[in-house]
Amino acid sequence: MRILGIDPGYAIMGYGILDYKGNKFTPVTYGSITTEAHTPNEERLMKLYDELTELIAEYKPDAASIEELFYNTNATTAIMVGEARGMALLACAKAGVAINEYTPLQIKSSLTGYGRADKKQVQTMVKMILGLAEVPKPDDTADALAAAICHAHHAGSRIPR
Repeated sequence: MRILGIDPGYAIMGYGILDYKGNKFTPVTYGSITTEAHTPNEERLMKLYDELTELIAEYKPDAASIEELFYNTNATTAIMVGEARGMALLACAKAGVAINEYTPLQIKSSLTGYGRADKKQVQTMVKMILGLAEVPKPDDTADALAAAICHAHHAGSRIPR
């Protein structure tokens, strides 16, 4: 199974594509799509959509794992991230990629066994599970890979997503 992990963001959208077969992970590609501040919103969303659509067309994932929106205190940021997340959902849906959504707690728990794990613990587990020399940067990329790993762990499970 080829899984596209997405950490939705407006300025930085992390992505990671993994192959998962027989409990073994093989990283295919990972990175981030960035947009420039002070660029009109529609242009930022279009860039995110176009680049994500190109990744989907090139790597043909079977499933997408997208982190659910976590709302803290800044409503403006939450709305902007929500727009980017909606665009990612649309790109996957239009390409026929099965969409799976996980909360940050589910992702952390899947990788570390503890839903309140800190970012460094999750990043360390991403590095170890994938056999990488270093933690992927920026953090959004590591988060996207964590989302993909989470889906691999849950894909055959009857546990609700």
